[in-house]
Amino acid sequence: MTTKTIVHVLRHGEVHNPEKILYGRLPGYRLSELGVQMAKAAAQAVAEKDVTYVVASPLERAQQTASPIADQFGLPIAVDERLIESGNFFEGKRVGAGDGALRDPRNWWVLRDPVTPSWGEPYTAIASRMFAALMAAREAAEGHEAVCVSHQLPIWTLRRHVERRRLWHDPRKRECNLASYTSFHFEDAKIVGVAYSEPAAHLVAMSPGARDAKGA
Repeated sequence: MTTKTIVHVLRHGEVHNPEKILYGRLPGYRLSELGVQMAKAAAQAVAEKDVTYVVASPLERAQQTASPIADQFGLPIAVDERLIESGNFFEGKRVGAGDGALRDPRNWWVLRDPVTPSWGEPYTAIASRMFAALMAAREAAEGHEAVCVSHQLPIWTLRRHVERRRLWHDPRKRECNLASYTSFHFEDAKIVGVAYSEPAAHLVAMSPGARDAKGA
């Protein structure tokens, strides 16, 4: 008999980042007040689901986003290091358009290879660890549903890997908004479908520039 499992991979909510830097894996970056509301909206979206396992990246913003989901199901929040944000050379720097580190010629060599990419953790490494985390969550929630809280680039890379698309891409075209779900549907250990939803879209609309929030 086929066992059906769903693993919902959730991007965290908006982060308080007045300096507008690429915060990456830096500690201390927590959800903004609006981000907390996004986390609550994401929790409400799965309130009627059969969630038996909640796991998150170790970073504060992911743990905070997982909290209302875990609370409503009376579950602990497991931690999986494989769900962490990707490594990036520009971590801790301002990298906005016409801004900061990207204007410094001394940094241009870092941008030489967009395929690997040269400025950060290889896409292949991100895909490998995220897929392993996905399968571990499926096993932990087998026959039920799981929620994994992670970050934009790792989630988008995982989706492209599962859909057998090339991993390098235009960051402006990622379908992975704040507090969005990318849901992987399994029959036994086989992925049979991928769905996407944005339960906090009404809140994201209140956050100028949130779609390209740095260090997501």
